[in-house]
Amino acid sequence: MDCVSIRAKVISDATGAVAEIPVLLTSEGPLEPLVDYLLWRQHDRGLSWMRKVVHDVALMLRYIKTNAGHFRDSESLFHSFIQRLHSGTVGADGLDPSGLYWRPENHRTIGNILTRLTDFSNWVAERHGTTAVNPLRAASSYDEILAVAASMARKDRAFLGHIWRGLSAGQSRVVRSTLARRPPKVSVSDDAVAFPEKHFENLLLLGFRRRAKDSRSDLGNRLNLRDCLITLLMHGAGFRMSECFHLWLCDVKPHPLDPSIAEVRIHHPSLGEAPDDWLDERGAPIKCNRAAYLAGKYALKPRNEVMGKQYAGWKDPSLDRNYYMQAYWFHPALGRLFLYFWKLYLRQLVDLPRSHPYAFVVEKRGTAGDIYCIDSYKQAHARAVRNIGLIPAKALGTSPHGHRHAFGRRLMRSGVSAQVKQKALHHKSVGSQAVYTAPNATDVSNALNEATQVLDRLMAEGRHVTPTIDLGKLLAYGFEDVDPDGLFSGPDPKLR
Repeated sequence: MDCVSIRAKVISDATGAVAEIPVLLTSEGPLEPLVDYLLWRQHDRGLSWMRKVVHDVALMLRYIKTNAGHFRDSESLFHSFIQRLHSGTVGADGLDPSGLYWRPENHRTIGNILTRLTDFSNWVAERHGTTAVNPLRAASSYDEILAVAASMARKDRAFLGHIWRGLSAGQSRVVRSTLARRPPKVSVSDDAVAFPEKHFENLLLLGFRRRAKDSRSDLGNRLNLRDCLITLLMHGAGFRMSECFHLWLCDVKPHPLDPSIAEVRIHHPSLGEAPDDWLDERGAPIKCNRAAYLAGKYALKPRNEVMGKQYAGWKDPSLDRNYYMQAYWFHPALGRLFLYFWKLYLRQLVDLPRSHPYAFVVEKRGTAGDIYCIDSYKQAHARAVRNIGLIPAKALGTSPHGHRHAFGRRLMRSGVSAQVKQKALHHKSVGSQAVYTAPNATDVSNALNEATQVLDRLMAEGRHVTPTIDLGKLLAYGFEDVDPDGLFSGPDPKLR
């Protein structure tokens, strides 16, 4: 069955509401069960998830087209499909009679595909009476042990986990017929994901410099202030790149405690509080959220609900008060620089036509004032990196996401508490910060070198080494697997 993913607008009732979702188009028309499933989940799932589901279903349909006659039932076919994702489809002779030519996928990708397809299959089976491709079966003793262990781990780490007592009894008696392979344990640290701090000043002042501009001209004309501001939000306040594109013009003002620093609040794309410049027939401000404001005043949807170039994701971060994230500048000087650039940037926006409330806009003729897109910023960031003699690559830390990692590393090296890191990075879980704040190889080597010097000094003095070692330095880094929550190890242990 040939299929292709397209963008479609779907009308499901007699109202004026239109859902824009990805649709899998086959030779026989749209795959209607998938359309129904995505419409059913659109209120609690984002477009990024929908695209992944469509991709997974298309992948399975391609496998079914070439292999359906080889299996007695859908369960066996699905099990083989998952196995081929692990092994690939190419034989030892380099040939694949099916024509798929799939490479082996990594464990995490396969686990996610398995979960999404299982959920979709179960939903279809419940509503249409079909057979689920990954049904439940009786659990073996080994399966039960793993299920109980996983349940205990989730309960221990969950907020209000004590109320789970008794909820999981009996849940380990069944498991899915097809299970994902357990991936190996890997370190969360990545030596090269953070943008190198020593190059950040050059990136701002030289990398984002406009072409063909006199170096003696004023700063506002010499630099692309829009891209500098986005980069400062990530590097100085730790925001994700997609979050920066939900910023509205009204979301930035001088901080009430220090007017020299910018107070930045990035609101939830739809639930965030709207400004009070939308008036009713009596001239009074209409109190509403941002989704209603965008629809009523500009006929727009929040950027995480549209498909196409204007899409900007939202990863459900921890929010403050009325559905917004407060920028916590580290170092404060970056907050001052942001406010300085922001004031210059506002002067440039005065003459641009705008039919939206978003802060960052296109400057090119013909489309000036339009909503600025993530892909355009990625290209601008890559050019800026090349302009200062570096290579843009995620593995080198020179991609946009490297700035959030740099912010996390700065927090880690400053020695602030885990709760402060969690708040600054807007994580719901303390454990989520590990990938951003874990020490790299240099940090671990330096800590162990210092510990070695302590041992050498003690031995030179002829003192007993084992009882007098300062274990604090040895336990500062490298014990995430043993003590992931830092209860006994790390620079700020919670229990002593």
